[in-house]
Amino acid sequence: MSTMGQPMAKYAAAKRIGDFVFMSGVVAVDPATRRAVSSYEMLTDSARSALQGLGYCTGQMSVDVFEAPAVAQSWFVLERIRQLAAEHGGTMEDVVKLVQYFRRLEHYAPYNRVRGLFYPGEPPVSTVVEVSRFLPGDEVLVEVEATMYLPQKAA
Repeated sequence: MSTMGQPMAKYAAAKRIGDFVFMSGVVAVDPATRRAVSSYEMLTDSARSALQGLGYCTGQMSVDVFEAPAVAQSWFVLERIRQLAAEHGGTMEDVVKLVQYFRRLEHYAPYNRVRGLFYPGEPPVSTVVEVSRFLPGDEVLVEVEATMYLPQKAA
């Protein structure tokens, strides 16, 4: 099990109830340092490569410094949801609903482009909400909670 995006308090990252897996809101915070993801360098090489394919992670400081926090956090939270789905035996195709919270609604546009990497076909049902603040601090820009439908196999 990955420690990426693990809860920083005493609550479950995900819980199965019948055919549904409910995932707690995920924020892009490194559990080891308790610091928010703020740059592309904090992501894996494969994540940076995928983001370059969308026109992000340009290597130009004057561009990346403005885009990186929201884009990198978007990738981080969606990758953690993908990992949680896999840990419960599912895929992103099984994740049928996302509730997406943003500090600034303007971050929805880059998030939506990043979400396309995880949902190349039809995206799931979703809700978008603008909020004034997140835990653990003001550098957190995006939080996403998810619901996965995963029918139990008959015994």
